[in-house]
Amino acid sequence: MIEVVAKLGRGPVFLAGELLECVITFTNPLSAASTSASSEMLAWASAQIHCQFHASENRVALPPSDGSKHDVQAENETVFVPNRGERGQCILSTPPKILFCDLRLDPGESKSYSYCETLPIDGPPSFRGQSVKYVYKLTIGCQRVNSPIKLLRVPFRVLVLHGKATRCPALGHGLQPAPLTLAFSPGLKDYQCPQDEAVAPSNPFLEEEEGLKKDSRLADLATDLLMAATSRRSLHLYNISSSRGKVGTFCIFKTVYKIGEDVIGTFNFSEGDIPCLQFSVSLQTEESIQEEFQRRRGQPVSFSTHARHQEACLHTAQSSFSLPIPLSSTPGFTTNIVSLKWRLHFEFVTSGESAGTCLVRGSQPEAVTWTGVEQIEVDTFSWDLPIKVLPTNPILASYVSQFSSTNSITI
Repeated sequence: MIEVVAKLGRGPVFLAGELLECVITFTNPLSAASTSASSEMLAWASAQIHCQFHASENRVALPPSDGSKHDVQAENETVFVPNRGERGQCILSTPPKILFCDLRLDPGESKSYSYCETLPIDGPPSFRGQSVKYVYKLTIGCQRVNSPIKLLRVPFRVLVLHGKATRCPALGHGLQPAPLTLAFSPGLKDYQCPQDEAVAPSNPFLEEEEGLKKDSRLADLATDLLMAATSRRSLHLYNISSSRGKVGTFCIFKTVYKIGEDVIGTFNFSEGDIPCLQFSVSLQTEESIQEEFQRRRGQPVSFSTHARHQEACLHTAQSSFSLPIPLSSTPGFTTNIVSLKWRLHFEFVTSGESAGTCLVRGSQPEAVTWTGVEQIEVDTFSWDLPIKVLPTNPILASYVSQFSSTNSITI
């Protein structure tokens, strides 16, 4: 028996273009209850990163894929297919890397191997929507002699810094990333380190590979760009009006956010002509399938609500809300199959009468009391405000990730 443990040292969330490092340990455990122990042999082990695409058959119509897929590993097959048995189609994969050949482990002995791979800059982000899913995994395959291949899958999450990429998984076309309006174009892969860094003072007692240093600089650059893009503030003022007149004004200081931030806005109903009885604000994502891949022409868009605020506001001059953007949510992106956008969805309930008729005076002669009317005519209307949601520091997102940094199997 051999235990295989794979550990992502920094956590299970990465930016596209970053270096993923995983330490894989093979152990022949020495059991205290065992009276006899023997050496264990493995013929080989290999590792590879791949992205699986899965689409809902009820919502997405894809062209037929080329080639047949085998979901069952042959008894003595030695071909390493990391996505074997997975649902959907493999739309992206890195070259496989061999960890070792002919490994012998004595009882109680362990051997560790480091797997490093740069994540493709032109891939889609990790996403689990109602219509499509993009799932990233690192798969480690190993095999005993004359035994079937065993696969250890390590799921992880990828955040992308570009806003648009096109790939048709069924046709196997390459991704064409398009820049967001944030100077990320087309990502971080073309970033050149400043020349003066080569002569900067260094610590002679610390050794660091050049690839790791550049990867760290890329992550720092991404964090700086995201901070610069989301820290800009300017007053955005909107008039809230219905068909009968002005209800109030809405104020928000920015419309570009990172996941994990709070969306804060304020209302001013004091200048309105129409009394507002109640309002609600929902933070939503809009998942739409591109027209050429829709199962039914003109099929509706899918909405998901991540946070909601509702408040009764009759005779309220000012009010505010704060909606957190979950760290586990996916920033906006576009492929040639699906588009994900963020928005604030407002719903207002206004009175069909003036504010003074919304209260009635009590009949007690010694005191004046006011109570709400039992029935009132109301009007409702809604409004959508698009916002942009970008990634955040992957280390911060790792704290709430559903994935574990350590995975293991026994073979």
